[in-house]
Amino acid sequence: MALMCRQLLGSGAGCLGWVGVIVATATNDWVRTCDYTVATCVRMDELGSKGLWAECVISPALYHCVALSQILTLPAYIQTSRALMICACLLGLPAVTLVLLSMSCVRLQNDSAAIKRRRARVGGVLFLFMAVCGLISTVWFPIGTHQAEGLMSFGFSLYAGWAGSALCLLGGVLILCCHAPNPGTPSRENSFYYSGKRGTASLMDPPANQPKSARV
Repeated sequence: MALMCRQLLGSGAGCLGWVGVIVATATNDWVRTCDYTVATCVRMDELGSKGLWAECVISPALYHCVALSQILTLPAYIQTSRALMICACLLGLPAVTLVLLSMSCVRLQNDSAAIKRRRARVGGVLFLFMAVCGLISTVWFPIGTHQAEGLMSFGFSLYAGWAGSALCLLGGVLILCCHAPNPGTPSRENSFYYSGKRGTASLMDPPANQPKSARV
């Protein structure tokens, strides 16, 4: 029961983290910048908002965005952050699918416990890759913006990216811990059992009505 609860918690954290990564990638409120001094921006109540795809001017009477479409002239930190966040979003679909298919309540044809464990481990590793991609992007982007323009504050999208990356990391760790191999427990995959006929052995699990079977 505890194993099932940890698996459900890890799956839920990973799915929520994927949603957070998608929100951070799709929105442009990563950092707030100021073209003047901080005192002037506060007095004018005008700030700049910058994200992966656009740069905006925010004021009580104006909200105007300019798309960052000049790919070849963009700084390296923007291009790298875009690529990493897109990879994190794309990895989310196979990660969530594999983790859901590894649940004990989901049964597919010719499924076995070993196959479910492999699915869960691959899904957990993909969640960890998503967390690494998201953390690198959300840390490098504000540093690069501060060096290039001057950073005033963090935006909503950056917090969403941090929260999503942390949840993906938590989900991946929980899923891998639930399905980690236990060295003290012998594997049943290659175990031989004596069958009812003399001198023969079978790779199949013993029937439930044969309590006297012995493992070699």
